[in-house]
Amino acid sequence: MTVALWCILIAIFLPYLCTGVAKVSGGYRLKDNHDPRGFLDSLEGLGKRANAAQLNSFEVTPAFAAAVIVAHLAGNAELVTINVLSVLFITSRLLYIIFYLADLATLRSLMWFVGMGLIVSFFVVSV
Repeated sequence: MTVALWCILIAIFLPYLCTGVAKVSGGYRLKDNHDPRGFLDSLEGLGKRANAAQLNSFEVTPAFAAAVIVAHLAGNAELVTINVLSVLFITSRLLYIIFYLADLATLRSLMWFVGMGLIVSFFVVSV
């Protein structure tokens, strides 16, 4: 398996990291598990930002996975290029999450654009 394919697996689990931060920062208890989405919707501050980062991570992961798979299937890009782009994408997502949690909106948005640019780049290098 390539590094890029492992990065897809990492991207799949990043939202759950955000969920954990949201729940812990919001004082989540197991008894709250009957309505976890309601609990997450009630959060403020750090917990609310962590939940928003979770939702955005769920939104972008399919596009990243598709881009990696397309790049593999097209066969025109060097494997090292696909792997580097994948690691850069995961790095941009980690920074996105960190900036979101730290309430650094401009840097967060910059990392979102970087990540989207990296997704586009998979298609560009596959031509």
